[in-house]
Amino acid sequence: MRISRRFAVLCLLLLLSAAARAQFLMDMIDTTTELGKGVFSMYKKYDALRFSGYIQPQFQYAGSKGAKSFAGGDFPAAVNNRFMLRRGRLRLDYERYGKDNMPIVQFAFQFDGTERGVFIRDFYGRFFENKWNVLSISAGMFARPFGYEVNLSSADRESPERGRMSQLLMKTERDLGAMISFEPRGKDHPLRYLKIDAGLFNGQGLTSTTDFDSHKDLIARISLKPLPLNARGMRLSAGISCLYGGMQQFTRYIYRSGGAAGFNVDSTAANEGKIAPRHYYGADVQWKIPNRKGFTELRAEYIRGTQTATAAASETPGVIPVDAGGHLQPLYVRKFDGAYIYFLQHLGSEQHQLALKYDWYDPNREVHGHQVGQPGSNTTEADIRYDTFGGGYLYYMNEHLKIVFWYDLVRNEVTDLDGYTSDVADNIFTCRLQFRF
Repeated sequence: MRISRRFAVLCLLLLLSAAARAQFLMDMIDTTTELGKGVFSMYKKYDALRFSGYIQPQFQYAGSKGAKSFAGGDFPAAVNNRFMLRRGRLRLDYERYGKDNMPIVQFAFQFDGTERGVFIRDFYGRFFENKWNVLSISAGMFARPFGYEVNLSSADRESPERGRMSQLLMKTERDLGAMISFEPRGKDHPLRYLKIDAGLFNGQGLTSTTDFDSHKDLIARISLKPLPLNARGMRLSAGISCLYGGMQQFTRYIYRSGGAAGFNVDSTAANEGKIAPRHYYGADVQWKIPNRKGFTELRAEYIRGTQTATAAASETPGVIPVDAGGHLQPLYVRKFDGAYIYFLQHLGSEQHQLALKYDWYDPNREVHGHQVGQPGSNTTEADIRYDTFGGGYLYYMNEHLKIVFWYDLVRNEVTDLDGYTSDVADNIFTCRLQFRF
């Protein structure tokens, strides 16, 4: 009985706001009794807990049945419209602060629940040093410290989805690893606008339940936090990122893009066991200009590098690649690049916002157009460049509800591959509600 009573009181305390909790305890709990002392002790222990979350139900209409899409996944073969729960996130944070109100430790757990199942998204701990108040160490499952869009929460992002480039190179955004961060927490520190993250990660992210080789990815980012440029509140932020990693070659065959032939195969016996490269280099910038009501914002990010994947896809494999018969598949090494540009504008009020976005991803910079699909080139649909023109209207009804109307105009390059000799009808309209607490 004592356990159930305390659990009920604890749940009530967690649901109340911070201010309301304190007042409630002062007014309603008699701390002279044994029960009152116990409840107050529980409050002090669990007051560091914070719950947050959001859900994103949406309706989508595609340009054709069975359209392949990066706007929430491919459509089934006989479907061109659908209702779906794109994300259903619940996050728990536990934080402790020292006497000088500086953080000591943080624990975070977030999962995503939809009609497709329940999956972990974040599960990590972070320790803060309190001598200089500039360093922290994180370990567990958390977002890779690369780029801007990858680390921008889906609850805050204006477009319904990240660009094709971000989704392929950093699928699910998160990975298992450890990271050290330099970020001065003092308001008067001369380097308070500088942040540096560097960490080692497995490489497969949430596409795999375990690592399949011993090689780790080194990921680092140096960023300038929003820097005031004038008294009106104009702000500039930017960053540069690097991923230096790879994956083990389990066969002697490695295909490298280059020349008019498409891919050249290297079958040297010594290839087996070597590390095929995954090297990404990126730069991003954000410029925010306040208006009389709201703001104008420009964002841009460019990434290029070398990606190792398979013949059929340019995303990092989550498992050792094998064919239907269980035979090991060769790896394909491609030179890629991609970018996105955002234009954001409030329309006379912070409740109304126009958003325009252009992004492209070229998974293989060394073949173009009708070179893709030519006999003997070893090219597939994984080598096709895509350009996406997106735009939408966002209505922020209040801090808990956002409505998004968005249209993506998707253009693939014309190739000699069957099914891609002209532009595919895969444009997507999305209407989304976001409930947030």
